[in-house]
Amino acid sequence: MPLSITSTQNPKIKQLLALQQKSSERRKSGLFVVEGRRELEHCIAVGYEISSVFALEEALTSSIKHLPSDIYTVSPNVYERIAYRGSTEGIIAVVRAKNHSLATLPASPSPLYIILESVEKPGNLGAVLRSADAAGATAVIVCDPLTDLYNPNLIRASIGACFTVPMVACTSEECITFLKANGVKILTAQLQDSKLYYDTDMTGPTAIVMGTEATGLTDLWRDAADAHIRIPMLGRLDSLNVSVSAAILLFEAVRQRGAETLR
Repeated sequence: MPLSITSTQNPKIKQLLALQQKSSERRKSGLFVVEGRRELEHCIAVGYEISSVFALEEALTSSIKHLPSDIYTVSPNVYERIAYRGSTEGIIAVVRAKNHSLATLPASPSPLYIILESVEKPGNLGAVLRSADAAGATAVIVCDPLTDLYNPNLIRASIGACFTVPMVACTSEECITFLKANGVKILTAQLQDSKLYYDTDMTGPTAIVMGTEATGLTDLWRDAADAHIRIPMLGRLDSLNVSVSAAILLFEAVRQRGAETLR
């Protein structure tokens, strides 16, 4: 029988809120928060360990498999306090983090990677992950990140794609070494000294590298690139949101590869 929590001052609730709000707490504990039935099901499907679950009583159903023994029903006022958004089916879980690395990325004869250098906004990274999932990308690699990979806003923006798409964080130097060692063509998205993206071959092992909207890519990536590519800009502005650019470039790779399964 699940225990009931009716106070926002309950220690379990305070810990959950700390995990939502503080990256330092997530790093120290090795735990993070997943909100929503769909996101939780994706999380469980790829083997994450669920530590505890907090849910409105009517939201607990047998349709969600492999839930832990630590299940708490919460009152509506408590759920309102811990919920990041309103329409999440009344369920939130505390999950144990995994240590992902370049060495654990799935093998593929012709991988397609999205590389993001120094991404800062969790919402942008979440949106890129959704595009990566839709395009069947092999992985998203975040180099020199300015946000942690278990940020609740990232998970929310990705609607679970942070679990369906392999994602690792590393330094730019480590990533370049990995790509070169595995014969992956490095394509950097930049305005300077570049050619149109649809004139560039993406049928072989490919990494599409993107920087921040404010500063673009560092010279480290520009110098390491096998080719520089750009999206034609026909208006007065000279850049797109990074998630929009990623979607355009990913689906060009899908087009060139005949919409085959990339993973």
